[in-house]
Amino acid sequence: MFHRIRRRRAAEPSELERHSHEAYMRVAGQTPPEVERMRVAQQPAEPAQMADDFLPPELRVPSHDQLDGRMMPWPWPIVLDGEVVACAGCGAYRDWLILSTRDQIWLRCRAGHQQHEARLDTAWYNRHAGPADAHHETFEDCLRHLGH
Repeated sequence: MFHRIRRRRAAEPSELERHSHEAYMRVAGQTPPEVERMRVAQQPAEPAQMADDFLPPELRVPSHDQLDGRMMPWPWPIVLDGEVVACAGCGAYRDWLILSTRDQIWLRCRAGHQQHEARLDTAWYNRHAGPADAHHETFEDCLRHLGH
């Protein structure tokens, strides 16, 4: 018996629902007059001139796709999978330059040996790198800047 009442109530809206819907439909497309007055008051009489908000070219920072790579000093030993990474050429295990280029990570020791480190990725580099303090035209300029 109750299921018949529930079905009937679900099929037809109640009196209160009908009145609410009708009231909503009467005011649906209307805007209160206070809002219209506020819109008119806020509109400037004359459009403001557009200002060039771009930085001058000498202060702009290049985006990642405009750079050939990034590098940072890493004075500490690098431990991956429980072992200390050592240079394949001289055996150095600290004072690295970490280079990130073309989605690869390269390690460079103080002696100038470079080796690809496949266990590190660009996400690791981004987590550990600080903000760039300079941009250089050549790789050698960057090495000089970092003291290598």
